[in-house]
Amino acid sequence: MPFADNTTTDPPVRLHWQERGTGDPIVLVMGHLFSGEMWYPVIPALAAEHRVVWFDNRGAGRSGATSTATVSDLAADVRTVMDAAGIERAHVYGVSMGGGIAIQLAYESPERVRSLVLGCTALRSPTLQQPPLRGPFLGKLRYRLPAGLTRGLRKKGLYGSIAPADAVERDLDTIAKLRWSPRGVYAQDLAIHGYDMTPDKVAQLTMPALVLHGTEDKAVPYGHATELLEALPAARLVTYEGAGHNFIVDCTERANSDVLAFFGEQASTS
Repeated sequence: MPFADNTTTDPPVRLHWQERGTGDPIVLVMGHLFSGEMWYPVIPALAAEHRVVWFDNRGAGRSGATSTATVSDLAADVRTVMDAAGIERAHVYGVSMGGGIAIQLAYESPERVRSLVLGCTALRSPTLQQPPLRGPFLGKLRYRLPAGLTRGLRKKGLYGSIAPADAVERDLDTIAKLRWSPRGVYAQDLAIHGYDMTPDKVAQLTMPALVLHGTEDKAVPYGHATELLEALPAARLVTYEGAGHNFIVDCTERANSDVLAFFGEQASTS
């Protein structure tokens, strides 16, 4: 199991990463709380044509945890994994918080990002409604709740009306087996609340971008997709009617097909 040490942030952190396939590299960046294991609906399809690298964000899975973090720190984690994998430039595909990290990476290191795929995510704008940031004690306590108590809430919050029932149950079973550090995930909360990728910053990102969003996303409402589309100079939007926040489970085959077609376009124009 490969590990990489990010010594560029204070404090440093050890990151667990994996790879599969050959070809043009794609780096996957997962969202809040979940480890890279949650890319399971995506990896087989993408790895059939590309070299796919994924990792656990700090605080999740087998990666280390820190008590504080910024989105810039999380973007530095992506660069660390890319360096460890020997990848100078890649397509970067992020979902939810991972999409924000991908945007931050593209802003700080545009030379490392060949194209962006941004799923169920947002830029920083007046319409971005974030849950209140709890203090450290309560903030960490909610991440210690038994999986059985949160399964119902996730079932209501993550998926849309088109989600196949068996796919939802498999996904919830996968989530129930994940591990994370309450301290580390609270640091992710701190990073999200400090997120400052505003429309004027995002407008500087000239690489091709694909925005993916479900119309029934309860965590990041669909309007944020149109804001991203308007801010990004070279973006297009794919809308998934009836899909929720976890669109990669709700409409797996269609989403994977859309992403592969987008990457294929980049290969033909490079």
